[in-house]
Amino acid sequence: MLFAFVCKDKPGHLNVRMDTRPTHLAHLDKLNAEGILKMAGPFLDAEGKPNGSLVIVSVETIEAAQAIADSDPYTKAGLFESVEIKPFNWVFNNPEA
Repeated sequence: MLFAFVCKDKPGHLNVRMDTRPTHLAHLDKLNAEGILKMAGPFLDAEGKPNGSLVIVSVETIEAAQAIADSDPYTKAGLFESVEIKPFNWVFNNPEA
């Protein structure tokens, strides 16, 4: 089952994002190697600067998705103001369809 993480950064925390980015990318690389990560990338503000994230993972339960979200270095660094986890149905342009 797919789950989307819709993450909103705390205002004024771009430095936290940039400082934590290498460990966050390593985390996503690991999920990708395990076949869990389906897509990920930042949301951008009007100036083109990151202000949130979208991460889509394939796991069996929302509890497993929550554990992945909780283990993200961005989460651990306190970057996010909120993280919403939603079941996701990838209909168009799904390479696995």
